[in-house]
Amino acid sequence: MNTFSIKAFGTEAPEADLEQLNIDRREATDKDVEIDILYCGVCHSDLHTARNEWHGTVYPNVPGHEIVGRITKVGDGVTKFKVGDLAAVGCMVDSCRECEYCKEGLEQYCEEGNIQTYNGADKHLNKQTFGGYSERIVVDQDFVLRVPENLDPAAAAPLLCAGVTTWSPLKHWKVGPGKRIGIVGIGGLGHMGVKLAKALGAEVVVITTSPSKVEDAKRLGADQVILSTDKEQMKANRNSLHFILDCVSAEHDVNAYLQLLKTDGTLAIVGAPEHPLPVAAFSLIPGRKSFAGSTIGSIAETQEMLDFCGEHNIVSDIELINIQDINKAYERLLKGDVKYRFVIDMSSLKN
Repeated sequence: MNTFSIKAFGTEAPEADLEQLNIDRREATDKDVEIDILYCGVCHSDLHTARNEWHGTVYPNVPGHEIVGRITKVGDGVTKFKVGDLAAVGCMVDSCRECEYCKEGLEQYCEEGNIQTYNGADKHLNKQTFGGYSERIVVDQDFVLRVPENLDPAAAAPLLCAGVTTWSPLKHWKVGPGKRIGIVGIGGLGHMGVKLAKALGAEVVVITTSPSKVEDAKRLGADQVILSTDKEQMKANRNSLHFILDCVSAEHDVNAYLQLLKTDGTLAIVGAPEHPLPVAAFSLIPGRKSFAGSTIGSIAETQEMLDFCGEHNIVSDIELINIQDINKAYERLLKGDVKYRFVIDMSSLKN
């Protein structure tokens, strides 16, 4: 297969900084589109993978799965896009397409494992996939998304992971008018959960450990904010929520939040703490409550979310950075020092 070389930013080892390197992309095949990357969001998953904290990272590693750009080339068999379209790529670039979940349009739960945008198994080049910290990317049209032209493309980039990761469970558990729902944690995921849940018509309650985030939670659209460190506030809100979206990636006491659920309520976790979270049986049994999980979303769900965001003018709160500042951004990300998502201006790599 013919390839071409481009500039990228990646790392050669878990303890090494990210730096400029060259990678190969395949020439667009019949069903492929080639995208000139304009912006790429910085997800906590990027940091975990670059530093091999989830294990299994193949080096060199080029992160990035919140990609927005312009299509510069299409294969002869492409029918869904044309040159010049504003397009996006999220967390996956392919799947087996044959298992029951792929056939149901749930590629994120592919039985063989979907092919991740980076650190996945590139079935074309027989090496690992490389992500969006790069000049261009080539992807099968079936895994490319259309971005509404009215959205700020930089601020839309995090929708490709943070947006759909919160959208999918909100839709699955039928969050909408008449539902009182909780969002635990206001960060890259949580702030999107608040915006989307509010736009879906739910009453939104933010639950946070940080008094400093109370006013910002209200700015984002929260109807109420509960300080989880305040025992009286937590007690006063017991059995009051239909659904809770837990966006915290650090160790925390899930049992305290389960007490806030009404009978038959569900707490769905989308954050990924490093260590298991203890869940007491009697946090679930008395109220027939459920503790669940959710991952990203399908291609159809992601397009649905992007279209919804276009209709409601919803984007992420971002801080735009140059690619040369990515290592500093990772250190700030570890400290929670960003409101609420870093996005890389990829012109800084091209220039």
